Amino acid sequence: MKHELDLQTIADEIKAAQDQCRQMGPLTGRLKDFSNVEAYAVAQLIHEMRVKEGAVPVGRKIGFTNPEMWSIYGVCEPIWGYIYDTTVVQFTGSKVRCRIGHFAEPKIEPEVVVHFGSSPPLNANAADVLASIDWIANGIEIVQSHFPGWKFQAADTIADWGLHATLIVGKPLDVAQLGTGVAADIENFTVTLSCDGDVCEIGRGANALGSPLKAVVHLIDVIAKQPHVTPLQSGELVTTGTLTAALPIQPGQTWSTNLKGIALSGISVSFEE
Repeated sequence: MKHELDLQTIADEIKAAQDQCRQMGPLTGRLKDFSNVEAYAVAQLIHEMRVKEGAVPVGRKIGFTNPEMWSIYGVCEPIWGYIYDTTVVQFTGSKVRCRIGHFAEPKIEPEVVVHFGSSPPLNANAADVLASIDWIANGIEIVQSHFPGWKFQAADTIADWGLHATLIVGKPLDVAQLGTGVAADIENFTVTLSCDGDVCEIGRGANALGSPLKAVVHLIDVIAKQPHVTPLQSGELVTTGTLTAALPIQPGQTWSTNLKGIALSGISVSFEE
């Protein structure tokens, strides 16, 4: 019982930091045995509190799918977290505005977002995942860290909502519109990430665990080992992880993505305080 009470206390502390845009010391720095297992249990408690407050879960986010980022942030595998109707924005028009003043050290990540028309099977492979998807879009996830300087261990990030702040979903295209080569295209396409017209970095689909589809396979496998978690369902979104490094953003900047090798539209977003 004491252990459960401790987890709830941790969940209350992290949720308060999230709600108040307040940073705190990493949990792993003061809780010797705070593992990924305990971190997911804390994240589940926070999820349940958010649902009680009225947030509607609309999908999941996968973090750290780009292995080149692992050594930078001291992690060794992807993580995941819930996303909600309160944190997902559907991109419309030629440009979107996004307020970031209430986020902690925000960074930008260009990603691939998939939407499930049917529930993917357990023990799915990439082909099974693709068969369950009805549309795909370019997305921009804004991530944040409630731990100063982006200094943490994997368990900290799991407990802290997978570092999620908001997700901007671009124009969706039905899988059929992307052609018969979509499985190869989603692995090989490139995305150029620019700030105020200057190219900052170029990524490719394979940076997400070899392919965004393979990233979803990994997510399905991880969730299957977490008995308290509902498997991916029809109607859910999954944003599959950054295709470039996560780069810091500031109010007054305009960032954009441009994709080549796949028929997905890019996104332009202007950030405000």
